[in-house]
Amino acid sequence: MTVRITILCENSVGPLSGTLGEHGFSALIEPSGGDPLLFDTGQGLTLLHNARRMNKDLSLVKRVVISHGHYDHAGGLKPLLLECGAKQILAHPAVFQSRYRVKDTGECYPISIPASREELQALGATFDISKDFRAIAPGIFLTGEVPRVTDFETGDQGLYCDCAGQEPDITPDDQSLVVESDSGLVLVLGCCHAGVVNTVQHVATMTGRRDIYAVIGGTHLGFCSQEQLGKSIVELRKLGLKKLAASHCTGFAASARLSREMPKEFQTAQVGYSLEV
Repeated sequence: MTVRITILCENSVGPLSGTLGEHGFSALIEPSGGDPLLFDTGQGLTLLHNARRMNKDLSLVKRVVISHGHYDHAGGLKPLLLECGAKQILAHPAVFQSRYRVKDTGECYPISIPASREELQALGATFDISKDFRAIAPGIFLTGEVPRVTDFETGDQGLYCDCAGQEPDITPDDQSLVVESDSGLVLVLGCCHAGVVNTVQHVATMTGRRDIYAVIGGTHLGFCSQEQLGKSIVELRKLGLKKLAASHCTGFAASARLSREMPKEFQTAQVGYSLEV
């Protein structure tokens, strides 16, 4: 079985004319021997437009994975359901938790899923909720909730479950996708709030494999300290990766350092980026 992974939503666009960027992420997973699977939906501003531009028929998608309950990963669910019909949504139990970014000034911005579960169900969504590592298709797995075991991946600052900034949001629902291929494992990350090294270690524990061929998506390294970035690069180098196709929350500064320190492996996964394994 071969699998094609195509970026439909991302902060920036590649050379494919007519595509649009937004702060968000979505990837289409197309196995040669099964149904296509959508991983995240972006904010909902560009998903349907970019899919049409790339001749990707999202009405063929029956299942949608949500990596975590932030607007820039799940905001596209409502327009997707409205245009493309009923879908099964695979997510963590905490995906509809209330979430806010609270700035140092005290300003508070909602960042949770903009549509309620009831609203999405009325549009045809059914929910398959689990926090466990699980197979969701032949050769395709969800990490489920990722244990935070490293001492240097400290998580986000300024994310809370309340506007008063009293209940920190550790984003327990953060999960990634694992695809088996003849070349090795491919990890597709949404935002990787749990930490890319934590995620890799969890995948190794659950699969018994460390032959990771590629990591694609948001690494969240754009929101961490230089010390954490440096330690993450050391661990990523140990994996023997062939491709590190970073996007979304990796950020420009972290991408520049990754490109400098991992020049053979690093790529940018912009809208239109595609990998077949």
